[in-house]
Amino acid sequence: MSVFPRFVDWNSQSVEEPLKGESKRSENAKSDSVSEEDSKWIAYYDKAEAKKQGNLWRAAEKKKPWYDAPAKVKVTRKKGLCHMHIELTVGLPPEGVYDLFANPDNFPFFRIDNETGRELLQNKSRKILMKDGPSEVVRLEKALTWEFLGWSGAFPFTLIADENQKIFTAKYNKEKMMFMKVFKGSWKIEPLYVDSERLCKEREPKSREEYKRCSRGQGKVASKVTMDQYFQPYFPLNLPPISWFIRWITIKTTKKLLKLIQDASIMYRDTSPTEL
Repeated sequence: MSVFPRFVDWNSQSVEEPLKGESKRSENAKSDSVSEEDSKWIAYYDKAEAKKQGNLWRAAEKKKPWYDAPAKVKVTRKKGLCHMHIELTVGLPPEGVYDLFANPDNFPFFRIDNETGRELLQNKSRKILMKDGPSEVVRLEKALTWEFLGWSGAFPFTLIADENQKIFTAKYNKEKMMFMKVFKGSWKIEPLYVDSERLCKEREPKSREEYKRCSRGQGKVASKVTMDQYFQPYFPLNLPPISWFIRWITIKTTKKLLKLIQDASIMYRDTSPTEL
């Protein structure tokens, strides 16, 4: 099975394409919950182009494996509120990376190791609260695995996220989370035209359509992810030395999750089309 099934499930009977020019949105978006089972997933991107990108990446990986540099993380702190500004690249186009971040199928790929099959981040449930075209408000129930001095367990939490599949962005905020007074953030995914210097020598493309034309459809599209995350523990956990440990473990865990997303993209690039 694919690491992100919806990105490569081109022939699924449950997938519908939006009308040309995108169907009109309802002026008043429904606030009623939409069950995951009853709502059909609509692809708001060119599936044929996404499939071609997958083939380009897998073919290129055999010749020269792509390298994703570790995430750049800048941490600042003001009045007890920690801010993580993160930038990273992923060797897949934005539609694939969006599926890795949003994980609409709750697919388990945040594993600590393959032998135990234990997940670092467990995806418990995903419920659509509101849907308006490519934009969805969802409730995400997750659990984060922890270990400390021989003890281990899972730390449950619930997020409310506003995700947009068309522009590849999301904002999230905690609904329930032990120990954290503040936990919120956002991320966006932008295309990187990694073959433009080789295939579009005369100019830097300004859009994917322009890149497609100047590269004659042979240019790979990677992704740049920009993420901002804010967190602050409740009192008295916001006081040293406990606050130092919470800040350290939050930053370390976030970096590890981002590295696992990059690792998942490697799994996809190493997979033959017949295995998807």
